[in-house]
Amino acid sequence: MKDNMRVHYDEEGDFLEISRGKPTSCYADEIKPGIFLRKDEATDEVKSIGILGFKKRIQKGKDGEVSIPVKITLHTEKI
Repeated sequence: MKDNMRVHYDEEGDFLEISRGKPTSCYADEIKPGIFLRKDEATDEVKSIGILGFKKRIQKGKDGEVSIPVKITLHTEKI
């Protein structure tokens, strides 16, 4: 099963959210000040990451590439 990845940025609130899969009932853990992981209530699977104060945290490279201050490991399964 492939999960769709969505990126949403709220400019007024300066909040970036990157989510995957279908929306489910979740709870949030603040892993660092202003950085949140949303996890599925039933499975504990990570569904999204949210970054508050995103503009202050990003680092822009010379080529316009944007780096976010979080390391994410994605796993894939063979079907």
